[in-house]
Amino acid sequence: MKKEQTFFTRKRIIILIVIMFLAIVTGVSTFVVTYYRVTKVEVDGNIHYSEKEIEEMVLRGNILDNSLLLARQYKDKAIVGIPFIESMSVEVASHDKIVIQVYEKALAGCVAYLGKYMYFDREGIVVESADQVTEGVPQVTGLSFDEVVLHEPLPVEDTDVFADILSITQLLGKYDILADKIHFDRAYRVTLYYDEVRVDIGDRNYLDEKIMQLPEILPHLDGKKGVLRMQDFNGENETVTFEVEDMQ
Repeated sequence: MKKEQTFFTRKRIIILIVIMFLAIVTGVSTFVVTYYRVTKVEVDGNIHYSEKEIEEMVLRGNILDNSLLLARQYKDKAIVGIPFIESMSVEVASHDKIVIQVYEKALAGCVAYLGKYMYFDREGIVVESADQVTEGVPQVTGLSFDEVVLHEPLPVEDTDVFADILSITQLLGKYDILADKIHFDRAYRVTLYYDEVRVDIGDRNYLDEKIMQLPEILPHLDGKKGVLRMQDFNGENETVTFEVEDMQ
């Protein structure tokens, strides 16, 4: 009888220990879920998507919206199936706030093809397609090709043009004068388009010297139509002329 009482006593103790353990685990879990629930979000590095769109990609609207879990889940996570985004990371700013760092694909420009805009990187590899031109990525015209295949290089004769496109894009971004379009003629001479103004850059020489002049010149051409001739500008020969065209 005494052994039986001892057995039941041990059993009760074990049950109590299990109950206490479960209570502690439940309490800790409830605390973690509640205390670390995300209520504030900051997004950095996004261009193609709004902060709200990025937030909706990461947060699910349930108990998994936990700053600790998300930081673990999104640690330089490669993103598949979402155009323009290479990877994302989540950092814990405070117990209820996260910072979503977006790393977008490096795009040099886009070309129109069969009703779509095909985006390519600095090597000329087509990385994405979209229905419209994305702000901050110039449309490139004048390049000749028979077909465009996703994840393959644009089939142009002079592949050095892609390095030129990237250089032009970076320079325009540096001086905050992004162009509507970048056009190459058959000899790969460059023309930039700004509303009704065409900037004749000419060949690829002295790109930096030519483009760095534009922030001073373009404001004076606002509302005008014509061609800004810069093809002979080299930093020493400062001949720049503007040929006005009839607005009609």
